[in-house]
Amino acid sequence: MEYQVYEPNENLSPFIKCYWTLEGPKERKPQKQTIVPDGCMEMIFHYGDLYKQYIEEGNSIIQPRSFIIGQLTRPLDIEPTQKTGIFAVRFRPEGFLPFATLPIKELENKAVSLEILYNKSGLKIEQEILTAKSAQERIQKIELFLASFLKDTKTIDHIVQSTIDTILMANGKLQIVDLGKLLNINRRQIERRFSAKIGLSPKQLSKIIKLQAALKILLNADDTNLTSLAYVGEYYDQAHFIRDFKEFTGVTPKEFYSNNLKLSSLFYGME
Repeated sequence: MEYQVYEPNENLSPFIKCYWTLEGPKERKPQKQTIVPDGCMEMIFHYGDLYKQYIEEGNSIIQPRSFIIGQLTRPLDIEPTQKTGIFAVRFRPEGFLPFATLPIKELENKAVSLEILYNKSGLKIEQEILTAKSAQERIQKIELFLASFLKDTKTIDHIVQSTIDTILMANGKLQIVDLGKLLNINRRQIERRFSAKIGLSPKQLSKIIKLQAALKILLNADDTNLTSLAYVGEYYDQAHFIRDFKEFTGVTPKEFYSNNLKLSSLFYGME
C-alpha cells in the first residue's frame, strides 16, 4: 500500500488536518483492517474499488463511493474488495461542523453518502473527484467545494477549540474536572457544546487521544512491556489500560502487537 499525506491551504487549515491518499493492487487474500477512533471525522472517496465494511454480528455492507464517516466510538473493520484507490479529507476534531447538513451526533459510527448530505452537489463533487487525474487536482476540486460553505465562520466555538487544544497538548491525560478548572469553564457547558460541535464528550475525546498516544509508542516499541506502557500513558493500572485499549481497537495490546503489525500501521493513528 502507498500512503501519501497533503497539507490543506491556509483558509481551510483551521478545519482540515490533512488530505491523504491510499493506493494498492488487488490482494490475493484481502485482509480485514481495523480503523481505530482518533477523534477526527473524514470525507472518503473511493476512486478505486469499493471497500467492505463489517457491521454487527459479522455482517457486512459495501461502502458508498463517497461518504462522511462520523466520529468513531468503537473500532471499524473494513476490507478491500479489489484494487485500492482512496482520497480522503481528515477534519480536525471540531472541523466538520461548518460542512455538516445533519446533526453531527447522528453520524456517529456511520458512513453517510455525500448524496444524502449534499443532494445533487454531493453527486457532482463525487464525480469531479473520481474523474480527476491526480491528487493535486482532487485537492483543488475539494477545496473549492468546501470553501463554498465558509461564508460564516462563526461556527468556530472558541470554548470548544480551547478545550480540544488543551486535551491534545496533554495527550488526553487531564481529568475532565481538572480541565474545567484549568479553562475556567463549567463542566456541563463543555459537555453540552462538545456533543453538538464534535459528536463526542470531552471524556470520550480524552480517552481516544490518550490511546492514540499509547498506540504510537506501541507501534515503535521493541517489546510489549504493558506495565511500562500503562505507566507512561498514566492509566490507573495495567488492567485499565488493557480495557481502554480493547474498547477502541477490539483487541488486547499483545494481540495488536503480534497480528500483522506492519499492515496495521497503515490504519492506526495515520497522520
